[in-house]
Amino acid sequence: MNRTLRAAVCSVAVGGLALGLSSCSEAVDQVDKAVNETYEVTYEVTGKNVDSIDFHGGGGGGKAMEPKIESVSKPELPWKKTVTLRGIMPAAVMPVATDPEGAEVTCKIIHRGKVLEEQSAEGLVTAGGCTAESPITE
Repeated sequence: MNRTLRAAVCSVAVGGLALGLSSCSEAVDQVDKAVNETYEVTYEVTGKNVDSIDFHGGGGGGKAMEPKIESVSKPELPWKKTVTLRGIMPAAVMPVATDPEGAEVTCKIIHRGKVLEEQSAEGLVTAGGCTAESPITE
């Protein structure tokens, strides 16, 4: 973290509370960790007649507020993908199905064996998306 940003974080952390330099340094270290730490999630999509799946890929670009979105067209179901995300970037998977006969979609986001988010939908036009907060922010 550059010196100017570090000083700004220190000012905010101390902000009227005479906490001292060591407390400020701890707050800055926590911010650095939250921004730079990585975590893995596994996306799972099941159902029928899914046309595409968009997901936050994490690898090779994107920012926390503008993640890199990857796509898979006509995926074979069940579909599963493990990705590494960084910092406060949310995990997200968005399957889309447009089938006049109806479609069924279920998506899951799994982190360390725990389901962070699960959604199901069916119907003519289905966008059963899942979005989960970064486990680093917990």
